[in-house]
Amino acid sequence: MIETAVHWLLGVLALPKVGLTSVFLISFISATLLPLGSEPAVFAVIRANPALFWQVILVATIGNTLGGIVDYWMGYGAKRVFAAEQEAAWFRWLRRFGAKTMLLAWLPVIGDPICTLAGWLKLPFWPSVMYMAIGKCLRYLAMTYLLLAVPDGFWRKVAEMLG
Repeated sequence: MIETAVHWLLGVLALPKVGLTSVFLISFISATLLPLGSEPAVFAVIRANPALFWQVILVATIGNTLGGIVDYWMGYGAKRVFAAEQEAAWFRWLRRFGAKTMLLAWLPVIGDPICTLAGWLKLPFWPSVMYMAIGKCLRYLAMTYLLLAVPDGFWRKVAEMLG
């Protein structure tokens, strides 16, 4: 369902299915609270054009970080609307470690809510963004490196099974 929505969005914007603009949009959207992974797009573009490795990593990091910033501001705005009487234990954990917790913004499932909670707790914005970007960049580098280490024959078999 999400994949269909992404293809629809790319079609509406007349964007190529593989390219830097697509990587940016998918990375941005996947950093919001929507369940979409950007790693397959990053890997596909790098696999199709290895010369774009650093450009793709940079564009994906920027898009994903900007999506995290949207999460931060959603949390900040929500705090202004809904006053919390009691903070959960992990709120206290986030408050204790501060902006450095944004290094975990890359984690699946909990990374995006951590960004939202950072805004809710009004953690310092620019340090949060810096740590968020570092964590997200390291994730893209690690995931891409690991995926590129897989032999080509494996990916051909996967494509045959799916095709």
